[in-house]
Amino acid sequence: MSIKDGIKKITFLSFFIFISSTGFSQYNTFGKITFERRTNLLKRFQDSRMSKMINEDNKIKIDKFELLFNDTSSVFRPIQDIAEGRMGWMTTKNYYYQYFGEESQFIILGLFGQNIYIKDSLPQRKWKITESKRNISGYDCRKAIYEKNDSTRIYAWYTPELTTATGPEGYSGLPGTILGLATEDGGIVYFAKQIEIVAPNNEDLTPDKGKNKVFTLVELKAKIKKDYGNTPWGKSMFDDLFRWL
Repeated sequence: MSIKDGIKKITFLSFFIFISSTGFSQYNTFGKITFERRTNLLKRFQDSRMSKMINEDNKIKIDKFELLFNDTSSVFRPIQDIAEGRMGWMTTKNYYYQYFGEESQFIILGLFGQNIYIKDSLPQRKWKITESKRNISGYDCRKAIYEKNDSTRIYAWYTPELTTATGPEGYSGLPGTILGLATEDGGIVYFAKQIEIVAPNNEDLTPDKGKNKVFTLVELKAKIKKDYGNTPWGKSMFDDLFRWL
């Protein structure tokens, strides 16, 4: 090999190493994301009786969650705050486990101080990806829209730099990780506040099922409609429980 050929080879290898360390390294299949959720309680609770507890000064309730994921599974779970006191019951704090290989999910819903356990297939949502973009916690994101029904739209901002298709409240199905999620009226908004490239432990991705009864989503919806459908607050509770499902 000539000196000239050797220099070309070294230059090519140096360029390849540079590209690998700067371009390709930004794509990750695992991580830990801390989310902040802002809930407008005035939009969530329309009952006039709640005006005694909620006003312009305390209408925004902030909760924190974390999303742990790798290329095969993820868990979205609340970060408990013992200081929230009597306002704690006003927002949901559910757990979502997703298993991408078997296309299944395990959900733990909180209802009246008790947990309800659900095992079902991963939801198949039809997303409309738009040209709208924004930066969230240092990651470039693209906006997508999901029309849940005629009156409900969900907005999501995902980044392809984190390649696992997962996100807050069990939302998934986009070509990247969701870093922002919001209801159309802005009443509930999630945004990633901190992103760490660390691999989760297997224990974090495994729910504690115990010996509790496990429902499918269809079974649970039917039970709640039967038990609470005729009560004045039954529909509100039903909508709240299944807002994201």
